[in-house]
Amino acid sequence: MAVIVEHDKRKEEILEKSLNLFCNQGFDDVTFQKIADACGVTRTTLYIYFKNKHEIFVWSIKQLTTKIEKKIISIIKNESLTPAETLRKTLYLIVDKCAEYHRLFSVLLTYLIQLQKQGIDPNERVHRRVLRIVHFLSTIIIRGQNEGQFRALPVKDVNDMLYATIETAIFRIAVLNQRDMSDIKNIIDMAIHGIGSNEDSPSGELGRFA
Repeated sequence: MAVIVEHDKRKEEILEKSLNLFCNQGFDDVTFQKIADACGVTRTTLYIYFKNKHEIFVWSIKQLTTKIEKKIISIIKNESLTPAETLRKTLYLIVDKCAEYHRLFSVLLTYLIQLQKQGIDPNERVHRRVLRIVHFLSTIIIRGQNEGQFRALPVKDVNDMLYATIETAIFRIAVLNQRDMSDIKNIIDMAIHGIGSNEDSPSGELGRFA
């Protein structure tokens, strides 16, 4: 068992250091050897864990999204929060993490463009990574509707509207090189206010976590 734990810990450390390397140097400039050097291991040792640079890149992103998902789950499980508060904290967390890892999104943009040139649908790759986040948003929306705090609007439409704020944040970060998410958070507040079941409850909470 100790060997397995050590193996998993080493793999996690490799992915963390590799992610920093990709963020700082870009996908193209990072080599398998550079990753091995940054992790303090040989290429042979690195091959024990991963087949190639592409696999390391994909798994490093998966590890990051998994950590974010765990934080979202913690928010959702906090029964002291109202659905509006849960939704706001969840969306704030996501856009804040997007800003924190702004360099990664520039790398991802280049990576996805390369995939498209190779005839690979980048939308399918992105969809797999965000599927759980979309599910989390739906869970919160449904809870709010069941408790009478959100209007009985089509869940998919509400989800699409909220997820669009995340896409806007990513566009501003990756393309426009912006870091300040205050405007995005204002949009989030207005969206949550708009789906509230009445005018009093949501507006009373507006900006509580700003």
